[in-house]
Amino acid sequence: MIKIALISPKGPLYRHRGGIWKKSLRYQPLTLTTLAALVPEDVPAELQLIDEGIADVPLDLEADLIGLTVITGTARRAYELADHFRARGIAVVLGGPHVTLIPEDAEPHADAVVVGYAEDTWPQLLRDFAAGEMRTRYQQAPGLDIGGRPFPRRELLPARHFLTSNVFEATRGCVHSCDFCVVPTAWGRKPFQKPVAEVIADIRQHGARKLIFVDLNLIAHRGYALELFTALIPLRLQWYGLATVLLADDPELLELAGRSGCKGLLMGLESISETNLRQNHKGFNSPADYAGVVERLHAHGIALQGCFVFGLDDDRPDVFLKTAEFAVEAGIDLPRFAVVTPFPNTPLYKRLDAEGRILTKDWELYDAQHVVFQPKHMSVRELQTGIETAWKHAYSFRSIVRRLRRSPAPWPVRLGTNLGYRFYAHNLSRFYNCDWIIGRAPSAPTRALETAPA
Repeated sequence: MIKIALISPKGPLYRHRGGIWKKSLRYQPLTLTTLAALVPEDVPAELQLIDEGIADVPLDLEADLIGLTVITGTARRAYELADHFRARGIAVVLGGPHVTLIPEDAEPHADAVVVGYAEDTWPQLLRDFAAGEMRTRYQQAPGLDIGGRPFPRRELLPARHFLTSNVFEATRGCVHSCDFCVVPTAWGRKPFQKPVAEVIADIRQHGARKLIFVDLNLIAHRGYALELFTALIPLRLQWYGLATVLLADDPELLELAGRSGCKGLLMGLESISETNLRQNHKGFNSPADYAGVVERLHAHGIALQGCFVFGLDDDRPDVFLKTAEFAVEAGIDLPRFAVVTPFPNTPLYKRLDAEGRILTKDWELYDAQHVVFQPKHMSVRELQTGIETAWKHAYSFRSIVRRLRRSPAPWPVRLGTNLGYRFYAHNLSRFYNCDWIIGRAPSAPTRALETAPA
């Protein structure tokens, strides 16, 4: 019997202790439970799953093999844990988005790395480990099919510690190629799809009535989205997910989404600058139509969480308040703001690196809230503090009231989420600031705090 521990390391926002939120506001992640389900029957295993966002990782953990899933913002913590357990003689496997983006960064900390999606490579790695023949790298093979797989073993994580365990996945990937997005760099632009019947069967067996789809772009393939939404209608669900603004331009698909039980969508609006959108290959977004997108979604009972990023090359110091005012005026139910982050090996990262504008490669700061590069038309401090300005304006009581009046979300949802984000807005500076850069050598990054480039 092989003792396997699967760990999701903590990030800076949703922590067991010390983060902005005293209680985890996360939904139950699918990665660990999916990996648990993929353990092959011919490898007898005893499984333990630990999400460090809700529980501590015991440093005296007893295991034969430890697997850690790594995003860039948790890489430093993942490496600390990996080094600790390897020093104790336990074999460690690293996988996930960061490892897929930059495997050479992870390899010194692991006995094996898994690059790409793990549906086929993880079972093979376990068989190899059982036979004493584990390789140092496992690479996703062409022709991957995410259908025909066992349902995630959600029972292995304590549902009571998450907002919900009703989390599902129908597709993976995205057909677009935005410069700052991890997806096309890590996994390409091919969309992967589970058979709709399998998605419906998973929802039924779990007994979900309100659920979240974690798909990055649920409408990436129109025909598939039509089939899925149609199949959801008889279930009489309420669901939330992610899509692009292109949904609002497709009356048939939008109407079907509403009928299928869609109550809220997250969309990457990114910027109110057409120049920024074109430069980053997201020209299908049009700020002039964002208010129209809100209206068309609301007409079908769908609320919008609209996400903006700051720090793109056309941004000036006045962009923060302008964007927040724009979001409130447009009636976006839940505006969200982030610092654009050049994740390793993305086109944005390569361009900024070539221009000498990457200020740090401390991956823990790559969390979409810290500034890790030199902005083009403002200082680091202006960008870091500007995002707080946007949050505070969007979640002032006056702004909340203006948006609540127009939102189609149920009152407990719209009020609770807005007050939660108001709390977040007023605690940002405690956790996201420029302190990391002070005293650095050479002096150029420190000067970047106060002065914008010429």
